[in-house]
Amino acid sequence: MRIGVFDSGLGGLTVARAIVDHLPEIDMVYFGDTARTPYGSKSRETVIRYACENTDFLIQKGAQLIVMACNTAASVATDVLRKKFDLPIFEVITPAASLVSSMKNTRRVGIIGTRATINSNVYTNKIALQRPDIQVHAIPCPLLVPLVEEGWIHKPETRMIVKKYLHPLKVRQIDTLILACTHYPILKEIIQKKMGRRVKVIDSAQAVAQQLAAYFQDMQKLPGDSGQTGSCQFYVSDITPYFEKIAQSIFKRQIPLAVD
Repeated sequence: MRIGVFDSGLGGLTVARAIVDHLPEIDMVYFGDTARTPYGSKSRETVIRYACENTDFLIQKGAQLIVMACNTAASVATDVLRKKFDLPIFEVITPAASLVSSMKNTRRVGIIGTRATINSNVYTNKIALQRPDIQVHAIPCPLLVPLVEEGWIHKPETRMIVKKYLHPLKVRQIDTLILACTHYPILKEIIQKKMGRRVKVIDSAQAVAQQLAAYFQDMQKLPGDSGQTGSCQFYVSDITPYFEKIAQSIFKRQIPLAVD
């Protein structure tokens, strides 16, 4: 089975890397919609259209299972995709929300994401269904995706903006923080430092990769059983100056990119 992964840009590479770590034998095709990023500022209708187009593209490339590595798309388009396409659709929201809900000592949860993800209340609602005792505080951080896409990872301005965004969550003394955007793990070191060691930072990329591994185990079929070799293909809608550099830093090797 070939897994198809899509994101609005390079953030979904954190999901792709987590999948490779958990399922190294998997064949995977990745699509980063760099020409139309960011999705977080787009309308619901536009994001749904993009998600459908991205899924069509991945299916044309042989994908038999889709991972929506974009929290914004997952927050508004999951139901539409599952109705439209007859193949398994995974998203990054449910695994992270379920993981947090299973943590017995968790009481106050912070969520940071794009405006679209935060405004959808999808994380808040999923956590409330499983753990109504948890207090949830959600903060939109619209500047973080453009900063990552521009390669401003280690700039002092980025550290300052992260600190400003996280301040309300520090005041509320959260014990757990969900990175509700797959771009944010690229800033995880900065985020963890600003929040302090006491706060557990949840990476949705790792959560969905663990869910995928469990899925194949439950199906009693490893994805490599059909002669797969762990090949990965990477497509983007536009080559950006920092995509190749950040992709290489995430995978620790050169990533060949194709434009489509």
